[in-house]
Amino acid sequence: MNPSVLMMIAVVLAGGATALQAPTNARLAAAVASPVNAAFVSFAVGTVALAIAVAALHTRPDMTAVRALPWWAWIGGLYGATFVVAAAWGVPRLGVALTITLMVAGQLLIGLILDHFGALGVPRVSMSPGRIAGVALVIAGVVMVRRF
Repeated sequence: MNPSVLMMIAVVLAGGATALQAPTNARLAAAVASPVNAAFVSFAVGTVALAIAVAALHTRPDMTAVRALPWWAWIGGLYGATFVVAAAWGVPRLGVALTITLMVAGQLLIGLILDHFGALGVPRVSMSPGRIAGVALVIAGVVMVRRF
């Protein structure tokens, strides 16, 4: 099988994990009294899992490269925390499908902008009618999930 197909399958499966993560954290939020508490527990469990992976893989950062990072490279966890809190808050109020489709729509809108400008070090990919139409179809999907 083509390696790029395998990578795409892996990414789809990881995306599916976010659909599982949303109701899991929503249930946790109800038990621990807030979406923020649920996100804290979620990140603590994730930190332990990553520590085990780092130990098992014997990975070490290149400290020269680490020191050369721009400031914004350090705040990825902030985005993740926002995502987890929003999912834990949204699922009980909006349902899993609407919460996830709204999140995907937001990801695609921002992704389209980042690509177009080559922001945050990503390769520049200009907006095209097809890419804009693809995002519009996802937004139409949000409307359909919400209304039907």
